[in-house]
Amino acid sequence: MTNSTSVPGGLNRVPEVTIEFWLIKLMAVTMGETAADYLAVNLGFGLTVTSLFMTAVLIVALFFQFAQKRYVPPVYWAAVVLISIVGTLVTDNLVDNFGVALQSTAIAFSILLAVTFAVWYGSEKTLSIHSIFTARREGFYWLAILFTFALGTAVGDLVVEVFALGYLTTGILFGAIIAAIAVAFYVFKANAILCFWLAYILTRPLGASFGDLLSQPVEYGGLGFGTVVTSLLFLAAIVGIVIFMTVRYKPDDGALDMQRDV
Repeated sequence: MTNSTSVPGGLNRVPEVTIEFWLIKLMAVTMGETAADYLAVNLGFGLTVTSLFMTAVLIVALFFQFAQKRYVPPVYWAAVVLISIVGTLVTDNLVDNFGVALQSTAIAFSILLAVTFAVWYGSEKTLSIHSIFTARREGFYWLAILFTFALGTAVGDLVVEVFALGYLTTGILFGAIIAAIAVAFYVFKANAILCFWLAYILTRPLGASFGDLLSQPVEYGGLGFGTVVTSLLFLAAIVGIVIFMTVRYKPDDGALDMQRDV
């Protein structure tokens, strides 16, 4: 998903879109689902306390992310994992604590995401994640990411709960849709930025479906591994991939890599 662009000084704050990018993003959203459930339910903190605590942790993580002025793998991906958890909690709060229907939640976050993209494009004339080299562009980026996670949570829960397809079927469904988007891009040369953001949104319900499949009890359609084992499993995988990306990543090569645009 590439178009040509240039980034002053090569100081892009977002990674290049590679297979590792999608793998770690998928694992982050899976962990976001199971970790949110573990904190709110298993530890008994409840949605409100868990949401406030994780939001505070996310704010600290974003402070360090904005302070970097360039892409630093551990800092960036820590922020992604945390915003995945918070995005899940935002939707869960609206549905469980405030009684907002999943359909209404999905529509609301679709509108908020569309408005964010519209303001972002109106201000910066691009929605590329590989031309993010100012605090304003990064602000738009993280706001969009938050809404994609919240929207993906609502859409995933809507399919599982309202249409009763089950975790495995839901995961296969969203996987097939993402595969169709990939075909549209690689075969039919569909717009790169549109394909990227659609895939980014849909990896949330894809990852969450398989996270629930692994963690939920057998009587609820899961495999019964529990939220602790599932969360630790994906956390270990995330840490391993981040270490690999950190060792491989060379900031001096940024000017070349960041000419790739999605």
